[in-house]
Amino acid sequence: MHLDVQDLHNFYYKTRLGRAAQRAVREQVAAFWPDVTGDTVLGLGFAVPLLRPLKRQARRTIALMPGAQGVMAWPPGEDNISVLCDDTLLPIQTGFADRLILLHSLETSETPGNLLQECYRVLGPGGRALFIVPNRAGLWSRNDRTPFGFGRPFSLGQLEGQLRSYDFNPRGHAAALYQPVSEKPFWLKSGNMIERWGRSITGRFAGGVLMVEASKQVPARAGGQGIRIARPLRVLEGAGQPVPGRARHSGV
Repeated sequence: MHLDVQDLHNFYYKTRLGRAAQRAVREQVAAFWPDVTGDTVLGLGFAVPLLRPLKRQARRTIALMPGAQGVMAWPPGEDNISVLCDDTLLPIQTGFADRLILLHSLETSETPGNLLQECYRVLGPGGRALFIVPNRAGLWSRNDRTPFGFGRPFSLGQLEGQLRSYDFNPRGHAAALYQPVSEKPFWLKSGNMIERWGRSITGRFAGGVLMVEASKQVPARAGGQGIRIARPLRVLEGAGQPVPGRARHSGV
């Protein structure tokens, strides 16, 4: 189930906890992708909190927002580059993207397999995708006060396994949002320190979100889930062939 775009906007831009979450996840995105100069960057879901720093470097940036979520004009005060779309039929030509970042997308999609097929299609050879999902082992996925408490949380093994099933090669992983899900001033002021401490201890268990960077496997594996073809059901198989024998007469 997708969250409403207005609820997502209010969390990230109008609450102190949302701004802290935005900052923590952005830092990890920058660690994966320190330079996207000249690249075409797509964001799918509600990725706009993470796109602004990338937009300053990228040759082209597009925010793709699924119809079930809704769309908002972005960035404010500039020419709009956000698009309302079907997340299983993206209005993007094949191989167009150099970088693809998903936030509040995979875990809320009703057809995640079809979504991953589209991600594979629009990503160009040598391109990278960054999948950001709620961590099943983290505290944020257990609290519906934030958008990370909705949809299907993942463990690292589950996420990497699903990506491999659709011909993505995981290249690295990280976690973010180690700070408590709290608006109390003490925890908000300590957020940066807690994030640094958490990253130094573990990259997968305690954080509220998991992040996996992956590249597309080229060519795709024959028979992989991403290109599976159903075997037709032959109900009358073998029943339509005539059997040699003597002609039967009715006697009339």
